[in-house]
Amino acid sequence: MNIGSQSSLDTDPNWAAPDGCNRKSVSNILRSRASVRAYLDREVPFETVHQILDTARWSPSGSNLQPWKVIVVAGEERERVSRLARQALAGNPAGEDSDYPVAPDNLASPFRERRSLAAQQRYSAVGISRDDAAGRAAFVERNYEFWGAPVGLLFATCRNFGHSQWAHLGMFIQSVVLAASEQGLGCCVQEAWAKVRETLRRHFSLPEDEVIYCGMALGYPDWSQPINSVRTSREDVANFTTFLGF
Repeated sequence: MNIGSQSSLDTDPNWAAPDGCNRKSVSNILRSRASVRAYLDREVPFETVHQILDTARWSPSGSNLQPWKVIVVAGEERERVSRLARQALAGNPAGEDSDYPVAPDNLASPFRERRSLAAQQRYSAVGISRDDAAGRAAFVERNYEFWGAPVGLLFATCRNFGHSQWAHLGMFIQSVVLAASEQGLGCCVQEAWAKVRETLRRHFSLPEDEVIYCGMALGYPDWSQPINSVRTSREDVANFTTFLGF
């Protein structure tokens, strides 16, 4: 496996403003989409959300286990969940449930540099300097408002599932992303919700053997906001692929 170096990262030169995108093509969706962190004040109809999930449910999973559960919140329930998360973190800023860390404490190179570069791009887009700790903290806290999106999704699975089932949950989440993009919606997959996993489990009355993996903001993007101009880069195929027998 050739990880490649940070300097080889590249941004897709074909990416442009979504107005000109053909969202019916999976290739164009993957090349044009980006995490959306600012949304229009426009409701997403229940029927649209249901259609997205009705499409995503056909995602593959080993032995057809379908190891996913989704909780969708909007309106007052969305506000309630946001308040609950902020209250929980006010009392415990480090967060809950360290059994499932989002990333290793000592992230190795080149992954550490990739994460740092992505963060720098986001903060730069909204004018937050490197030494503005308060500004960065306030920016991160917007996660718990679903970045202003009218709909929030929370994805759960069983605690005793293995790595394979977690990978299949990830494939399902990717399918949600693709189906949402096809509908002209933006989204942001949010691992920040992992910090309040136990609080959310109790709030939603989930069994003790289930765990929240992540959240997702879903809505109509506000393309006038600078944060939505951020497009993180990707490694070239040659840096992560070994071709044999061709």
